[in-house]
Amino acid sequence: MPDLFAYTDGACSGNPGPGGWGVLMIARDGAQVVKERNLQGGEAMTTNNRMELLAAISALEALAKPVAITIITDSAYVKNGITEWMDNWKRKGWRTAGGPPVKNVDLWQRLDAARAAHAVTWRWIKGHAGHAENERADALARAGMAPFKAG
Repeated sequence: MPDLFAYTDGACSGNPGPGGWGVLMIARDGAQVVKERNLQGGEAMTTNNRMELLAAISALEALAKPVAITIITDSAYVKNGITEWMDNWKRKGWRTAGGPPVKNVDLWQRLDAARAAHAVTWRWIKGHAGHAENERADALARAGMAPFKAG
């Protein structure tokens, strides 16, 4: 069975403002790409963090059956939130360590539900650093934002 990777990215023009998300999904057998799939979308008024979350959610929700997947994000917010902060947020009733409600709780809860059926490995990479797949995910996010920027 090929290894599955999802490169995710979000973009926003203004924060808040029009935004988009993009996902480049790649199935690899060793170094050889077996299949690719592009996903993108956007919203008229949103934030960059919401778009980063929606990219990861969309990658997981696009999967038809439980699989092992590696999600590669350039968002420390998404990577740290899912791997370091979420368990504490849930224990505290979706409140931060300082007490206020978690921002974007609707999307964090959706991401938590979306990952439940899968064996997910989370990786962070530096954005805009010449990583080809991350650049392609960024282009998808910008394309997802484009219709909302124009109108």
